[in-house]
Amino acid sequence: MRMGYDLIIEQQQKLIMTPELKLALKILQLPAIELEEMIQYELEANPVLEMLDESKDDKSEGAASDTVVEVKKQDTDKDIEWKEYLQYQGKSYTQESYETDENAELSYDNLISYSYTLKDHLFFQLHLSQIRGLNREVGEFIIESLDENGYLTITTDEIAKLMSVKPEEVEAILGVIQTFDPVGVGARNLQECLLIQLRNRSILNDIFEKLVSEYLDDIAGNRLQAISKKLSIGIEEVQKYSDAIKNLEPKPGRAFESSASTKYVVPDVYIEKVGLEYVISVNDNYSSRLIINQYYRNILKSEEKSSQASIFINNKLSSAMWLIRSLEHRRNTLYNVMKAILEFQMDFFEKGPMHLKTLTLKKVADAVEVHESTVSRAINGKYVQTPRGVFEIKYFFKSGVDSQDGDAISSESIKKMIKAHITGEDASKPISDQHIADLLVKSGFMISRRTVAKYRDELGIPASSKRKRY
Repeated sequence: MRMGYDLIIEQQQKLIMTPELKLALKILQLPAIELEEMIQYELEANPVLEMLDESKDDKSEGAASDTVVEVKKQDTDKDIEWKEYLQYQGKSYTQESYETDENAELSYDNLISYSYTLKDHLFFQLHLSQIRGLNREVGEFIIESLDENGYLTITTDEIAKLMSVKPEEVEAILGVIQTFDPVGVGARNLQECLLIQLRNRSILNDIFEKLVSEYLDDIAGNRLQAISKKLSIGIEEVQKYSDAIKNLEPKPGRAFESSASTKYVVPDVYIEKVGLEYVISVNDNYSSRLIINQYYRNILKSEEKSSQASIFINNKLSSAMWLIRSLEHRRNTLYNVMKAILEFQMDFFEKGPMHLKTLTLKKVADAVEVHESTVSRAINGKYVQTPRGVFEIKYFFKSGVDSQDGDAISSESIKKMIKAHITGEDASKPISDQHIADLLVKSGFMISRRTVAKYRDELGIPASSKRKRY
């Protein structure tokens, strides 16, 4: 056997991830808010790009819409003669004149709102109290040491050492703060928080104090019989105490805004019912208003092709046109995907969540004639506003359960049925997961007890032993 080195020429097909392709995939995956931030960055980095003012006349708006149509005709593999190209395009990519409206209406979207926080609420009460001088500074330090739920995150000894006061004085000031609204604020643990609320309601007694201090885990697990034996009181009386404790607020500060709270979501797609038909519109007002600056078009006409200015503008034009093309591709893909989802889930839009069907990425990908990964990128982190509310687009992609007639029903619909059965049960004899599974099987759905237990846990509903009432 001879060994040696030879040159072999062979053909291979490879997918090369060019920077332009990476940008297109990134744009497809970004939700509306992040995409708008990216476009704002591109407007600052690329002087050729410009955002069309919505207050312009219809001619300018038509020019912006022509941009998308013409871009699709370009060959991405060839260099574009921009000077010659723009000569025949007229006003397609540019805006000839600019008008400033000094009397433009004030946009409230540009105003910054202020949220009234828990600490603001407590500072207001502290300044109305009789605490003065150094004690007020200690009180302010205590309030600043509270977390977003209203719990004290530092010990009174540490506060006394840092503020150079006696621990007894810190305890006294903390006791005053614990009388502030919301009741339970300033507690160092859950037990103290609950005891403060019971004391505020004037119902605190030895049994309540015993239950809160030693039997919170048993109350959470609905092990009332064990508590009844240990405290030698009736089980119905234990249940009354348990109900009173469960009605208390374990996190007094969560009624106020925090920096981590979500304010709102911006839908990427809107579905409206007009007459008997559903109309889909993509939230792309930013992409449809991108244009080429007229000033740089004039420079391109006047400069020589080999000059540095001409080369710079050509590079920026290529970048700008690729961005506009990618935004148009994103809009078309998102529209087609949402249209396919609407067709598959028409029963949901007409009849409600109980009629949500099973749907996979492959079904939508086959309908849109794209790859599954493209559908996954198109729906990732995006929301749709429908006549039935705002949903994450992933909500419509659900695994399901087969029925006896061969059809499939989504897990979301099964959860609705499970919740309906549990809502209508006798609290003194809650139905088990096996009983729910038997009821669903009688209704024509092939489901096991284990699957019922899984869906029940996802709904946040406790097991039958923890739902029992005496």
